[in-house]
Amino acid sequence: MYHLVMALVEVDAVWKRYPRRAGLRTEMQTVVEDVSLSVETGETMGLVGESGSGKTTLARMILGLAKPSRGSVHVNGTDVARASGADLHHLRRQMQPVFQDPYAALNPRMTVLEIVTEPLVIHRHETRIKTDRASLRTKAEDLLREVGLEESALGRHPHEFSGGQRQRINIARALALRPKLLILDEPVSALDVSVGAQIVNLLRQLQREHGLTYVFISHSMPLVRYLSTRIAVMERGRLVETGDAEALCANPRVAYTRQLIAATPELPASVA
Repeated sequence: MYHLVMALVEVDAVWKRYPRRAGLRTEMQTVVEDVSLSVETGETMGLVGESGSGKTTLARMILGLAKPSRGSVHVNGTDVARASGADLHHLRRQMQPVFQDPYAALNPRMTVLEIVTEPLVIHRHETRIKTDRASLRTKAEDLLREVGLEESALGRHPHEFSGGQRQRINIARALALRPKLLILDEPVSALDVSVGAQIVNLLRQLQREHGLTYVFISHSMPLVRYLSTRIAVMERGRLVETGDAEALCANPRVAYTRQLIAATPELPASVA
């Protein structure tokens, strides 16, 4: 007897259109056009393309932050756009974002302890994790240790940290609920090259330790090649090429992919 194994993420013929004013008229602008792809458990799908290619919009649809105009997105078998109530709440535990700007992603009024344990408090009824102060502190210490930060950070606020440290705090928060999927939207583009290299290597280490699945979004083809199992190339809202990371970079089929490879420098030795 055969059992059908479903990918963790299934994007099926997805379109996304937004209204846009054109003079006195309102027109519909297509941002994502007929995109289909799947992401298997434990792999890293690299989503690469220039600014405006539709990468972030596609990521927002996977996360349920935007609804497809047409088509569907399933995460772990659940239709993200149609999920509601308890199903959506449960789904949000399984997938977490790490955004581009580590400065904007953290509440400046909250301490690191409050930031990294906030998901545990929000989902406390489902996870049944103890949320008394001592238990939360112990959990926060463990999370910080995983991302290479000291316990002494817990009582401090985001403005007291560097960009790389803030991104580590973001990652710690994303790991709090032990999700299956992380959506990494340009997580190192706002950081200096050497600091970004450290974050990239941290992400690889965490994936090995926890069996995480990544959707990694970037405009840098060498970075995507380094982190990804497979690569999907987007141009002006359309998926123009997909394939194994090494094979696609060695023998790109379309001119746009060749341009992306030529336009971005090789990674520093600290990464590659």
